[in-house]
Amino acid sequence: MNTSSSLDAPNRRFVVLKGGPGSEREVSLRSGASVAKALRSAGISVEEIDLKGTDVEIPPGTDLVFNLIHGTFGEDGVLQRLLESRGIAYTGEGSSESHVAFDKILTKKALENFGVPTPRWEILCEGEQPTLPLPIVIKAPRQGSSVGVHLIHSPEQVAPALADCLLHGGEILVEELVSGRELTVGILGGQALPVVEIRPREGFYDYTNKYTKGATEYLVPAPLTSAETEAVQRVALAANRALGLKVYCRVDVLLTPAGPTVLEINTIPGMTETSLLPKAAAASGLDFTALCLKIAEISFSARAS
Repeated sequence: MNTSSSLDAPNRRFVVLKGGPGSEREVSLRSGASVAKALRSAGISVEEIDLKGTDVEIPPGTDLVFNLIHGTFGEDGVLQRLLESRGIAYTGEGSSESHVAFDKILTKKALENFGVPTPRWEILCEGEQPTLPLPIVIKAPRQGSSVGVHLIHSPEQVAPALADCLLHGGEILVEELVSGRELTVGILGGQALPVVEIRPREGFYDYTNKYTKGATEYLVPAPLTSAETEAVQRVALAANRALGLKVYCRVDVLLTPAGPTVLEINTIPGMTETSLLPKAAAASGLDFTALCLKIAEISFSARAS
């Protein structure tokens, strides 16, 4: 597909896929509505499709599918493989890269292989117990938006957390609980955006604090020294390269006294006008509509290569 002609054509037709069958459906609906509105403001013909299951019908003549299905099916490589098999261009990372980035265990292995700092970790199966000393984090490795994430400070918290994670699959990721400043770095086309600091008013940055108005304070750009900013962006870009990502993502980082350490990578981050990636883009001078168009442009290039 010719990137330039597709983006510059006077009758461009985009499909925005939103919703999906996973646990992040409501967030995806909001992202999809925001992106569709922005694309229309740029003169693009947009059809919004609320995907309730895994049956996907894309109208003939669609130039690009803007994939806003967060979490399972949309972010884990399954939808990407389906669109690739039909020769349909879509936004975001390819199927194999999406699969690795969504799987926290595969991500950990990729980070370690490339020497990217990340908290110590281990994998558990049903019936096994953590060997890392408390405090730890117990995670369902194939969920997004902090679903199935448990901070463990005492032994009695372990069993319920393991049981909950097993509801989401047969493997469990256990990490050491590292203290530090919660930061996130948006990456667009291999370029790091300004760092965002995340300050939950209570607890940690779980699903409730992410999506409850006023529950979390966001500082953009993060109040860091120039050396700290450079170190955080450098490790985020290293994580992006370790997973072979080309389009856009958001890398979650903790800044500890020993330096930055990578927690995980989101390849379809929230895309409402108040989401973290758009906040970072705005701080770099890229408004929401321009961000959406840039993602489309980079995605066309990635699919054509």
